[in-house]
Amino acid sequence: MVRIITMAASSIRPSLTCLSSSPRFPISLLSRNLSRTLHVPQSQLFGLNSHKLLRRSVNCLGVAESGKPAQASTATAQDDLLTWVKNDKRRMLHVVYRVGDLDRTIKFYTECLGMKLLRKRDIPEEKYTNAFLGYGPEDSHFVIELTYNYGVDKYDIGAGFGHFGIAVDDVAKTVELVKAKGGKVAREPGPVKGGKTVIAFIEDPDGYKFELLERGPTPEPLCQVMLRVGDLDRAIKFYEKAFGMELLRTRDNPEYKYTIAMMGYGPEDKFPVLELTYNYGVTEYDKGNAYAQIAIGTDDVYKTAEAIKLFGGKITREPGPLPGISTKITACLDPDGWKSVFVDNIDFLKELE
Repeated sequence: MVRIITMAASSIRPSLTCLSSSPRFPISLLSRNLSRTLHVPQSQLFGLNSHKLLRRSVNCLGVAESGKPAQASTATAQDDLLTWVKNDKRRMLHVVYRVGDLDRTIKFYTECLGMKLLRKRDIPEEKYTNAFLGYGPEDSHFVIELTYNYGVDKYDIGAGFGHFGIAVDDVAKTVELVKAKGGKVAREPGPVKGGKTVIAFIEDPDGYKFELLERGPTPEPLCQVMLRVGDLDRAIKFYEKAFGMELLRTRDNPEYKYTIAMMGYGPEDKFPVLELTYNYGVTEYDKGNAYAQIAIGTDDVYKTAEAIKLFGGKITREPGPLPGISTKITACLDPDGWKSVFVDNIDFLKELE
């Protein structure tokens, strides 16, 4: 396990208190050494001016009175961890959520949205089934992980989750297909408010919203996950430092009283992004029980957990291998309570094999 040391070894010096009370440093030896260092008789060391001499001795021995070396060392450790996070090989792997009818959802995603069913995994002892869908293999694409819990046919999406984004060549054509298959259109095709990009909103059979964005060819058609947050600046800072994401852009819409921030590991036209939305004056949301989490790849789940703790997140599962398999993960909550899971990159690829 990798542990972050908050003070460099070279900065750790014994305090005077520990010297005088330690059997390794009897007071007679201490006073003799201080006498030689300060060029004064030992008899003067503990007289009326002893506090001045001791302060001088402390400085000579390199002991910090103010704690500044400890603070500086801690800041260095934080900087080192921040640099590691930025250099870590991270990628958004899956977005995970629950559905009430797995076959119905698979049919809708494959027939209306053009996704492929990549694999299914049934866990009867835990009474759930997973289905993985997307626009390319899991080792190189951001994909959807659907979870069906035996006997549960309905979930509360809540007010905090926003939508998923899918880039398509022709929004109007996709909307017509959705209508023909009996899908629900929440917003007809047209330019986004205050912009030129053509969009539309549809709903899947469980009520999850998908924003269709008209774009040219892209390596990541599943391109967005939108979540609402109560403090945008706090959320941006957390995802930058703890997750190593880049703030790609922000857009304020005072007319509609909301601000968005796009964050990710690369440009929006090539990588999936996390769209954080702040609605003026709203600081808390009901998250329901339908949306679960985003899974992100990392080279080291142990260092990742240290960074999350350091920069304001909460670890809900300590880093380590999953029971029964060797895949190492750690799980956390951001300051707004949204869950993410980090998965060891090498273990993830082995799991796919």
